[in-house]
Amino acid sequence: MGTFRRRLLLAVDAKGYGRVDVVTQRQLQEAIQKLLTESAGASGLARERWETQVGGDSVLAVLPEGASEPHLVDTFMHHLDAGLREFNHGRVREAWLRLRVAVHFGTAVPAANGFEGRAPVEIGRMLDSAALRSALDAAPDACMALAVSSTVFNDVIREAYTTVRAQEFREVRIEEKEYAGRIWIRVPGHDGQAPDPGTVEPAQGCAEGGETPDVRPPGTPTAPGDTVVQVISGTVHAPGAVFGISK
Repeated sequence: MGTFRRRLLLAVDAKGYGRVDVVTQRQLQEAIQKLLTESAGASGLARERWETQVGGDSVLAVLPEGASEPHLVDTFMHHLDAGLREFNHGRVREAWLRLRVAVHFGTAVPAANGFEGRAPVEIGRMLDSAALRSALDAAPDACMALAVSSTVFNDVIREAYTTVRAQEFREVRIEEKEYAGRIWIRVPGHDGQAPDPGTVEPAQGCAEGGETPDVRPPGTPTAPGDTVVQVISGTVHAPGAVFGISK
């Protein structure tokens, strides 16, 4: 029977890696390793203790027990984005290093060919999701796009354990192969902007003043004194219909 372990996971993958020449590929690979190490060091995440699976332009890392989720989501990502911008400065756009990044927390243990457990599969689907790819595509001046799982968002970001606000993320439902679920996406420098308005919903943060927004469940009748207004653009042919009620 295998060992049960819940771990913090990080996955990164470079955009457009297969379209550049081998010299640039080598530079990008070296930069990925250097930036991960430097960002981990600046965040107190002890990269020498990470268990990693490397594949050219991609890295899957299982962090040691006790690794700080807030530090990974907040400090580490800040340094990673800054490092990417510094690396890309002065380089032709085609040779930029732009990363898709995912963070998850779940079951993961070393196996014969990488890791086993639900979390490595799920973070892989998050990283490869069309929503995360679209988020980075929609912000051509951005160096990275980050996706976090529901577990990380609800336990770390929504609870305000980071300096990153919940409103800076967008909630997206994804379906990738056998995985279906919700992720939260943030593109540094484009906070709160939806990469795909057709599939993205604003992350539910706190209302102004810490109050919960007053949202009436569907089907609830209006209370006395309520005003119901329906705005319709264009011409509507509906004899006898009532579109607005004001009490």
